[in-house]
Amino acid sequence: MPIYGLLFDFDGLLVDTETTALAAWREMYGEHGHELPLEVWASAIGTIGGFDPLAYLEELAGPIDRNAVLARHRERDLALADLEELRPGVIEYLEGAERRGLKTAIVSSSSRSWIDRHLGRLQRAEHFDAIVTADSDAERAKPRPTLYLEALDRLGLGADEAVALEDSPNGVRAAKAADLFCVAVPNGVTASLGLDEADLVVPSLAELPLRELLRLAGRDR
Repeated sequence: MPIYGLLFDFDGLLVDTETTALAAWREMYGEHGHELPLEVWASAIGTIGGFDPLAYLEELAGPIDRNAVLARHRERDLALADLEELRPGVIEYLEGAERRGLKTAIVSSSSRSWIDRHLGRLQRAEHFDAIVTADSDAERAKPRPTLYLEALDRLGLGADEAVALEDSPNGVRAAKAADLFCVAVPNGVTASLGLDEADLVVPSLAELPLRELLRLAGRDR
């Protein structure tokens, strides 16, 4: 079965904003004399409502000024995230998809404004045929398949005609629940998490040429 579309997660997959988000929260915890372990943070990756970092900080430190902590975190998160470039291999995938006439979409539990911010600064907005986001709606967020099903509908593709590229367990589960072939590309935060539900796990898109992915995904249907 030929592949006609690529569905990209955003945070941690196209741009490693997962690492910066955790780093910013760890700074907030450090300012209150505590640590935020990865195993605690992991449930927040790729979804909405999986973990409440403010509530957990209050469990450790007692009452805090939530608004002040949130404002401080957002400031640091934006500052760190704005330093991030596209991950290795992403540009080659986007350019290869354009040459082959493949449809492309971003499928993310984040907000559209967050994604637009980064695509704008990276000058990549024109590379995607659709952008599907949860926009604070936990009922649509991964690991539910809703966002992927919406993306397939907007692109006019069946699940057997597209490939999902993810970096987190929640994202992989969403893709597989939508019956998609899924490639997991972990980042510094998700590398130690279980991604074995994916059809294929690679350390970097730079190590899996697009032509090889299309061959594997088509063959494995």
